[in-house]
Amino acid sequence: MKITIICVGKIKEKYFSSAIDEYTKRLSRYCKLEIIEVNDEKTPDEASEAEESQIKKAEGERILKHVKDGAYTVALAIEGSMLSSTDLAERIEKLGVNSCSHIIFIIGGSLGLSDEVLRKADFKLSFSKMTFPHQMMRVILLEQIYRAYRINSNEPYHK
Repeated sequence: MKITIICVGKIKEKYFSSAIDEYTKRLSRYCKLEIIEVNDEKTPDEASEAEESQIKKAEGERILKHVKDGAYTVALAIEGSMLSSTDLAERIEKLGVNSCSHIIFIIGGSLGLSDEVLRKADFKLSFSKMTFPHQMMRVILLEQIYRAYRINSNEPYHK
């Protein structure tokens, strides 16, 4: 299976980069992983609602250029459905059984995802009702994908 993570912005902190590299290495035995970074827009302090909408739209257009037809698309969104680690593992396994060979996960920028990206998603996944830095979400998502593959392979994992 191919897993693509499309994310807005670059990782600036070394500690996030180290964690991402570690999970990328661990996942290499389970799937083909691709991480695509699209440029983020500068958000002015005190941005108006219209400015924020325009920023999300511009970032969304960049994201959608990388969404492939036939891939199952998961948008990370605070208003999405919450899953346990085993639920995520089951969902990934069922997609594979149903001949899905490509899953795309999308992580938005600091303002979230545009309506266009959310409409394109097959599933909206929420990790929490809390807000997290999008760089941290990349690490958390990679860890959960890794955990899902360990669960599906009947290998031990930390509960």
